[in-house]
Amino acid sequence: MEGSDFPRKAKMVISILLIIAGFAMYWTWGLIYGSWNILEKEFIGVYSIVVVLIVFGVLGLLLSRKQEH
Repeated sequence: MEGSDFPRKAKMVISILLIIAGFAMYWTWGLIYGSWNILEKEFIGVYSIVVVLIVFGVLGLLLSRKQEH
């Protein structure tokens, strides 16, 4: 008997939303402040948040994929 797929699908949706939030934040910040360089000293804090959002989203997708037995 197999359990519900709801927790796995919820993790996937949250992971996809994290990735979208990361790219949206990068794009919005770049448009507002005209900075597209991740390594600029004055904006490094903002872009570190972008990297964390995207990395957690990708890791969440990798960990929530269905494994075949």
